[in-house]
Amino acid sequence: MPIAQTTHAAEHPTKTTPSGRVLESAEYISRCSRDVHVPDAGVRQAAQEIMRRMQRTGYSTADWKRHALNPSVADAEALEWIFVVDALNFSFWSANTLQPADESNDEEEEEQGDAGGTRSSRQRYTVTLDGTAYTGYWTLCAAVNRALREGTAMTDAAFYSRITEAEAAHVFRTDDAAAQEAIPLLGERVRVLREVGGVLREKYGGKFANLVGQCAGSAQRLVELVVRDFPCFRDEHWFAGRPVQLYKRAQILVADAWACFEGAGLGRFDDIDSITMFADYRVPQALCRFGALQYSDRLLDFLRASERSVRAAGSEQDSHRLTKACPPARPGLLPSGHAWEVEIRGSSVWAVELIRRRIAECGVGVNAVLIDFYLWDYAKDHPEEMQTIPIHLTRSVFY
Repeated sequence: MPIAQTTHAAEHPTKTTPSGRVLESAEYISRCSRDVHVPDAGVRQAAQEIMRRMQRTGYSTADWKRHALNPSVADAEALEWIFVVDALNFSFWSANTLQPADESNDEEEEEQGDAGGTRSSRQRYTVTLDGTAYTGYWTLCAAVNRALREGTAMTDAAFYSRITEAEAAHVFRTDDAAAQEAIPLLGERVRVLREVGGVLREKYGGKFANLVGQCAGSAQRLVELVVRDFPCFRDEHWFAGRPVQLYKRAQILVADAWACFEGAGLGRFDDIDSITMFADYRVPQALCRFGALQYSDRLLDFLRASERSVRAAGSEQDSHRLTKACPPARPGLLPSGHAWEVEIRGSSVWAVELIRRRIAECGVGVNAVLIDFYLWDYAKDHPEEMQTIPIHLTRSVFY
């Protein structure tokens, strides 16, 4: 079965568009990077393997709707759901799934959503819905859906613009508060909900659909308005003497709307192919697996030592929080905007862009959105292949 072809001619974002700024930033970051590399041979091999796998599965926007937690009906309410979820789509890694201190992988699993449960998943922040226990990103979707069923207006800006921390703690409660972690960064999530809800009410009549309606089918116009009006989406940093932009959540917001509506109606974006990949902590792991991203020995040693250190403590303590010194003085959490964090994220964007170009040279039209979705799904579905590849540990509202 072939890859579902994108419906528009290939769009190359200009430097004046937000995605163009991301792509230019990514190329600059990759060029200046000291510890993260995008090897040409690895990109060629990754492009061939990813293309074959996507063709074999017929990967397309339809895969987005197949997940039980995503909206099954593409309507205005689904669009509001997507906005709330992507406003809160950040920081779901858990200390309990990191490489253990003795470096063995016994009884350890990566993020999964199954009802069976393991020692690690029982310790993690977990939300069960319809008999399935979800961890990682899917806890967010499950918690929002659970709240809606319970009568909480989680997709209504009039409610979440004034949400209290107690209300948010109830909405995002874990299954067993005595045995499991709470959702990470609850206070930041409350701040984000109030911010985005307030802006929606002030400028867009309380509806994300009204914002989408102002964009006339332009993904770039929508990203531009989102990063302009909502500071929590403004994923911008300083690297190697200049500002750089990555805009992970703003771009995935557009991509999720496109996927939900399968490129039609409220999800029609004529320039969707100009969107870049979404730089987080999971896709870089998959890119390393496919050989399109390569870490220096000192970075790899640091990431592994950080996983062991945080995992041994069972949580990220204040002692694990580092300054922006590079290299860091000890293992721990990289602060948002640290050079190594920016190198990993920016080089990932550039690697996916090069993979997209290689696939295009083979006569297959696929955009960075679908490649990103595929890589993220692959990392989640093949945890055994990811066990030897560490993630970078950062607590951030940007991803």
